[in-house]
Amino acid sequence: MSNRKPAVRQRISHPLEPVFDSQSKILILGTMPSPKSRETGFYYGHPQNRFWAVMAQAAGQDIPVGVMERKAFLLRHHIALWDVLESCIIEGADDSSISEPHPNDLNRILAAADIQAIFTTGHEATELYRRTCRPTTGRDSIYLPSTSPANRALPTARLVSIYQDTLAANGFQFEQ
Repeated sequence: MSNRKPAVRQRISHPLEPVFDSQSKILILGTMPSPKSRETGFYYGHPQNRFWAVMAQAAGQDIPVGVMERKAFLLRHHIALWDVLESCIIEGADDSSISEPHPNDLNRILAAADIQAIFTTGHEATELYRRTCRPTTGRDSIYLPSTSPANRALPTARLVSIYQDTLAANGFQFEQ
């Protein structure tokens, strides 16, 4: 018998500010912060989410720990980070349960930085971007596999390789 409470469908408004500055060159978008990310107050906050490990290994660096180190990592490498959605109805962290999606205004970042490529993490983020953001931005996104604990089909080493190859193929190199 599990002590976990069943997830409840609820309307969530995005509580986190985007991370970017005028030097940002790429924009990486998830779907919506998970309950754990909302609890920790920063992106990819679930301890089993591999985003930070994948990005650090792709950059050949130690995994950043804590909000300040993670923000510094992103800005040092000219990476903007946000999510596709400003609000939606969702059950727990299950992106496939999303309904009534309302997109973030990505022009906030696109007007402030010379973003050369937009990447979306996971199938749902990619599809939601295509439907809700692309009509406004006029720009396609590039798919990256999800680093979620729910996506264990790809081992971490394979995710690192895919991220390195996909980012490089689209003109991005980590700062050394």
